[in-house]
Amino acid sequence: MGNVSERRKQPPQVGVSVVILALGPVPQSDVGAGAASSGMGSTLWMPLVKRVRQPFWGQWALPGGGLRADHSLEQSAYAALESTTSLHPKYLEQLYTFGDPARSHGGLPMVSIVYWALVGEADGRIDFAGGDNVKWFPVNHLPELAFDHRTIVEYAINRLRGKIESPDIATRLVGERFTLSQLHDVYEAIAGQRIDLANFRRKMLASGLLEDTGEKLLIGRNRPAAVYRYSRKPGTDLWTEAGTASESDDTRIAFQDDDALSALMTA
Repeated sequence: MGNVSERRKQPPQVGVSVVILALGPVPQSDVGAGAASSGMGSTLWMPLVKRVRQPFWGQWALPGGGLRADHSLEQSAYAALESTTSLHPKYLEQLYTFGDPARSHGGLPMVSIVYWALVGEADGRIDFAGGDNVKWFPVNHLPELAFDHRTIVEYAINRLRGKIESPDIATRLVGERFTLSQLHDVYEAIAGQRIDLANFRRKMLASGLLEDTGEKLLIGRNRPAAVYRYSRKPGTDLWTEAGTASESDDTRIAFQDDDALSALMTA
């Protein structure tokens, strides 16, 4: 008991974790039910790593690791990301710092500086199938997670939903040029539910956020679709600056969905 008490008085261990999100296919297990039956074409996926030591041996966790003296925080986050996925997205942002004493295990204080990244086709090919110690999971089918990583994932998803109007969100997932159907897939995946396509098209075209590039894209046997881009240059509406979760913060609080997202989800 004394050992635990002594450890709690020590300076906290500080590490970096990364929430990595990408658009992927609706899993086969959902075919005929849920998202797939409603016509959703994509969903959000994220990679997890299987822990090979205690605590939480054998459980899945966010990619991450300790800080190195010769690495900055961002370099440490990139190192965790690359070792997990071999991807190097163009943009990585600090999400939040989790340091509640209650997240301590074995009496040792722990602080996690969490980054997040959205990865798309331009960042490299993603293998959503297979994997033993590193595996991609749909965010709505996550296994039991180590530490408080479930809370961290929920925080990231809620923050993402609150920033859906930002041009940066879609362009990181599908590129700077996209069809309305591709943009619709992004919104549905982030919302985690069906959004009426006709209603979405009407409201997005009336929003003033998009401009027609004059290009056409042939998808399957359908007629060529118009290609759009955001009228504001990506990067002009950056994600919210990172904060620090104090003991009094409830990091599990559900952020209110952006008004535009809520409106698009109504017929």
